[in-house]
Amino acid sequence: MKVINDPIHGHIELHPLLIRIIDTPQFQRLRYIKQLGGSYYIFPGASHNRFEHSLGVGYLAGCLVRALREKQPELQISARDVLCVQIAGLCHDLGHGPFSHMFDGRFIPLARPNVKWTHEQGSVMMFEHLINSNGLKADMEYYGLIPEEDICFIKELITGPLESPIKDSSWPYKGRPKEKSFLYEIVANKRNGIDVDKWDYFARDCHHLGIQNNFDYQRFIKFARVCEVDNRKRICTRDKEVGNLYDMFHTRNSLHRRAYQHKVGNIIDTMITDAFLKADPYIEITGAEGKKYHISTAIDDMEAFSKLTDNIFLEILYSSDPKLDAAREILRKIEYRNLYKYVGETKPKGKTKIEREDYKCLPEEIASAKPSDILLEAELKAEDLIVDVINMDYGMEDENPIDHVRFYCKSDLSKPVKITKDQVSELLPERFAEQLIRVYCKKTDAKSLFAAQQHFVQWCLIRDFTKPQFGTAHFCSTWHQLGQHQGWGLNHLKVHSLTCLVFSGDQSWSCWLVHLH
Repeated sequence: MKVINDPIHGHIELHPLLIRIIDTPQFQRLRYIKQLGGSYYIFPGASHNRFEHSLGVGYLAGCLVRALREKQPELQISARDVLCVQIAGLCHDLGHGPFSHMFDGRFIPLARPNVKWTHEQGSVMMFEHLINSNGLKADMEYYGLIPEEDICFIKELITGPLESPIKDSSWPYKGRPKEKSFLYEIVANKRNGIDVDKWDYFARDCHHLGIQNNFDYQRFIKFARVCEVDNRKRICTRDKEVGNLYDMFHTRNSLHRRAYQHKVGNIIDTMITDAFLKADPYIEITGAEGKKYHISTAIDDMEAFSKLTDNIFLEILYSSDPKLDAAREILRKIEYRNLYKYVGETKPKGKTKIEREDYKCLPEEIASAKPSDILLEAELKAEDLIVDVINMDYGMEDENPIDHVRFYCKSDLSKPVKITKDQVSELLPERFAEQLIRVYCKKTDAKSLFAAQQHFVQWCLIRDFTKPQFGTAHFCSTWHQLGQHQGWGLNHLKVHSLTCLVFSGDQSWSCWLVHLH
């Protein structure tokens, strides 16, 4: 065993085969991919990378599977099972691209709209490339694994079934039989989202962001047991832990609201995406057999993808190639903090939501929603606006993930029970998903920003969305800039006739037309 001093989990021991995997170029690449992408520009402590997160997940995967083996010998968890689960935890994020979720969540859908790419798919492909290019099958055999079975099992632990389930098939996995179904809930839990990946990033991200983490994964491990649920063996926990699990998902939601979906962090991710899109045709990355790939096509070849990290940002920024001028200018704006401007935020009412296929039409809708009774001195086009649709939930869209958790009581450790929300507390949320719609403007002059706000207000009225929220400081700043441009005096006596929308403070979203003279 090798001991690594981790700032989150302390001194952790890792199996020699894990060390052999870590010491490969494909894994070391994770040192150069920021865990939180553009959030580092907002939170100065968020400088951690996918590398250390992956070490933590590999360690926690081992902690949970070993705890189950010691507690319940009848599960017949073998040393092979333990090692495979740890490898899956270690390698679950190998497929992340530059700036993590910015790459697969923003860049690839725009650069290659017809390709359904996820970082889990990339992790499976990169893991296979890592094994083959470093000759690790012999090492796996040396430490008691059977490569033909266990490589399949590890890939299934990361991404789920590798093939579409056969109709009427009772078990979609090939790596392990149905009797060991609980092993598939440790690294990436498709059933309810409670897995060691979340436990590590909760603790690690909170540590680096300066945010309090309220979830204690060690307590969950202490109470975890495997019970028979609907003819499958599932990981269950004590009935008294139900409140802690609601707190866990609340912590996840809070992290998204405060950090992962920070409005400025998201716009920096958007600007980096715009720069990458403009640079994409001119960046060449050498893959297998000398074939050339671009940023967007590197996902097709793991040799090329292994060379694609956050460093591409600096490669564009410091390039003197005139073809990269447009991309370089966007990245320079980020360096000078000359960012696209936040216009405002709204939400659909009730259960209404904007479908993903309609996202691309939204900038055109807002650009067309020009108020007829307000004087606007700037013309806006769809390409001047960015509409960011954010789906906030507890990890399972509209569903309550706790409905998919089973608990056991002290009186009967083997009998799983379901605990409904109304049995826990009346203060828990009624709904578990909502959409936020944020609008940004690429033009940063005061007239364009004022126009963008009025277009946005009109669009919200047409769509019957909630009353928009504006950044107060930014809204006042816009008016101040307009005043300076118009030559307003302190007493505003020289102001040209101008009409603007001002919202009343009540909850109805009435609005008043006010003329300033």
